[in-house]
Amino acid sequence: MSSENRPHAAPPLLARLAGVAVVSAALVATGGAAASAAPADPAPTKGPCAYTPTPDEPAARPVPLPPDPRRTPDRGTVRITLRTNQGPIGLTLDREQAPCTVQSFLHLARHKFYDRTNCHRLTAYPTLKVLQCGDPSGTGEGGPGYRYADELPTDLPPAPTDPTGVRRLYARGTLAMANAGPDTNGSQFFLVQSDSALRPNYTVFGTIDEAGLATLDRIAAGGIAATPEDPAPVDGAPALPVEICKATRGR
Repeated sequence: MSSENRPHAAPPLLARLAGVAVVSAALVATGGAAASAAPADPAPTKGPCAYTPTPDEPAARPVPLPPDPRRTPDRGTVRITLRTNQGPIGLTLDREQAPCTVQSFLHLARHKFYDRTNCHRLTAYPTLKVLQCGDPSGTGEGGPGYRYADELPTDLPPAPTDPTGVRRLYARGTLAMANAGPDTNGSQFFLVQSDSALRPNYTVFGTIDEAGLATLDRIAAGGIAATPEDPAPVDGAPALPVEICKATRGR
């Protein structure tokens, strides 16, 4: 995700660490002649969601581009259950709120992209308490090999902990997309365990049910795994390892 100022505010936020992956721009010579021109960037899908391949950031697990019909479903809700080793996390996806995001998430779940993946990041800052998942590599750098545009919320109330009024309230039970800057959504998402203050730069696309919140509370209570550099971290891998064993549609 992109970074926010650390002092007295939300710390570095929920972004996929794009830019860590360095791509080697090798010249391809043919028969000792001049190097060939660089290939054109892959075209996005033709529908309104314009899912765009990211060859510089290949998929952490093979998956095709999502379908992109001219009339993207934008009504109703869809239930998804993340069956984790720490307990179930039930999600209600809201098509009206974020139709392209919901379409992508369902596509990835259908292709088992999220199955047998670890949730790699837990935060315990006073103004940011979330669990981040969705990267099969488990590093925070992986994605599905494509990106798509933001569908940002416009109705979030101001965060009561931010006197500047810049940050908004991502309430307990919110389901939102992580990103690495504007219009870089992929597969990573975060689950808000406790009311959090963030700039409204993250697409909200659903909610977490009560059983899921109970699971999140157990994970949060377990704390964050210590490292040699930091024996009491507030941001890092959950001390209780969290694996999404299977993401299934329905309850």
